Amino acid sequence: MKVVHSWLKEYVGEAIPDAKKVEELLGAYAFEIDGTETVDEESVIDVDILPNRASDSLCHRGVARELATILGVELENDPLRVAPELSETDRIQVSISAPKVCSRFTASLITGVTVKESPQWLQKRLRAIGQRSINNIVDATNYVMYAVGQPLHAYDADLFPQTDGKWKFDIRLAKEGEKVSLLAEGASIEDREIEMTGSELLIVDGSFDAAVGLAGIKGGRSTGVNADTTNLIIEAASFHPVGIRKTARGLGIVTDATKRFENEPSRELPAFAQGEIIKLILDITDGEYEGTVDEYLVKQELVSVNVSVDKVNQLLGLSLEADEIKSIIERTGAKVEAVADAFVCTAPWERTDLIIEEDYVEEVGRLNGLDNIKSVVPDTVPLTEINAQQYYGDKIREALTSVGFSEVITTSFQKKGKLQLFNALASDKSYLRKNLTKNLTDTLAANFAHTDLLGTTDVRMFEIGTVFTLGENGVTEHVSLALGARTKGDGFNQKDDTVVKVGCDSVAECLGVSVDWSIEKGVAETNLTTVFAQLPVPDSYDTFTKSEDVSYKTVSPYPAMARDIALWVKEEQSAEDVLAALIGEAGALCVRQDLFDTFSKEGRTSYAFRLVFQAKDRTLTDEEISGVMENINKLAAEKEWEVR
Repeated sequence: MKVVHSWLKEYVGEAIPDAKKVEELLGAYAFEIDGTETVDEESVIDVDILPNRASDSLCHRGVARELATILGVELENDPLRVAPELSETDRIQVSISAPKVCSRFTASLITGVTVKESPQWLQKRLRAIGQRSINNIVDATNYVMYAVGQPLHAYDADLFPQTDGKWKFDIRLAKEGEKVSLLAEGASIEDREIEMTGSELLIVDGSFDAAVGLAGIKGGRSTGVNADTTNLIIEAASFHPVGIRKTARGLGIVTDATKRFENEPSRELPAFAQGEIIKLILDITDGEYEGTVDEYLVKQELVSVNVSVDKVNQLLGLSLEADEIKSIIERTGAKVEAVADAFVCTAPWERTDLIIEEDYVEEVGRLNGLDNIKSVVPDTVPLTEINAQQYYGDKIREALTSVGFSEVITTSFQKKGKLQLFNALASDKSYLRKNLTKNLTDTLAANFAHTDLLGTTDVRMFEIGTVFTLGENGVTEHVSLALGARTKGDGFNQKDDTVVKVGCDSVAECLGVSVDWSIEKGVAETNLTTVFAQLPVPDSYDTFTKSEDVSYKTVSPYPAMARDIALWVKEEQSAEDVLAALIGEAGALCVRQDLFDTFSKEGRTSYAFRLVFQAKDRTLTDEEISGVMENINKLAAEKEWEVR
């Protein structure tokens, strides 16, 4: 979420430091930070709000409250501290038939408005956080959502039917096959019609039982605000997060509103948001506030938790005094009452994440500073259970790597198959794999090009992973082992199976049992779950042997090119001397050199070298490498070496 420094300042006040310091403080004590940029002379901080804090912090007020907590100050201007005084209206009726999925629904009536362009300050604020200005009414609802975290929706009251002079809202579950026409999404100018499955929550015109919106996700086309709108109904509600998430993800309609609803902001928030939107609309346009209806069926109860001083210090490994712990917890806005060696802590209504003792321990730890928590080596404890899959899996890994195989991990998802996901991550990853063979075959083909760079004549790989099948008894899964080799770059070669057999034999030898393999074009696969069932249960792990330390070197993302050169030289000249001369002439682009053939005849020796070229900053061209090879040939001529 992008937050504007000047917007935060409106809440925090003069105590707020500059944008760079704010970025440092939030990153050290609260959230992940993705950077700061300047937009229209505004400092904009990109804050990554994780799910554990999304209920209260997906808004400027929430981030400002967190910043004030870190600084140990109170907010100068807090729109959520004093409940707004909202007059009632009997011109709107609300009926909630599904209180489990809609606990609260509020609607405010504002008449005599003028829909026009938003004032420049409002457009600038929205533009700074990457939002497009639409008109003053829609912009106002978006602004309040980004300000306090409560999504709102504006209806054109004159397009909403009335019965006996009253607008009637029903909130109910959809009927299977029912269709809803939604407003256009994003930059699209086309509206969208959705057919319901029966699990979605709808906002319905109670007079004719016609859907006017998909609750928590998108408003309906029939009652949307337009240039001719003069009378408004503003909705702010609380919906069940799981239902909103399932509907939004299932339909592929994920909006800023759904992201907030699926993280369940406090049920107290709608009334505060109504107070903010009413003030803002009346400030930026003509209009008169007529009143609000508030149907609040499932009240939010404040949660009180006992927090032990000993438990805090035990879990954090600290030695904080009771007064220090009390002071830190009070900075979150919680009410703290001392009882013996503990506290009764009652969270502020917006902090719905503070519900167990460990939540408060976490608050104490991060606000006291995670850097102040010292690492402690845990005591050694005896093993009570040996994981056979891990034990034998490690033996297989050791055996295969000893004969030149490298372990790979590939995706469990595929483009085609028989076992399809209900809600896939992507169109080319909508099926679960039934074996490892296809992925390993593709990986072998993709990596053969690196053999020259690695100094090998073939590529050998294996994978241990879970595969899935669909049978009469439903979905079953087992651990599979696949190993494969490629000895040529143009696909399967008979030599591949010879190399694969070396790997198969090493697996059977290390396990001490025969293994049934399914072999297909240079890839062998077996059901490890079946193999493990034949083996004795291990009673201890093998002694760990630390390998030699290695140093990481950045790998170039650009392809390598190889050139071979064979030279006749005097018999007394060594391969090392010849290669040193070639490397000196080839320069820094020559990243690998291998001697792959040597023989002597009639007082001369022939050395054949493979030179591999690669750049760290670009893709090399044939012209570049041909130039290098011409220089090497000239060097050979000068030294009276004959190029074969």
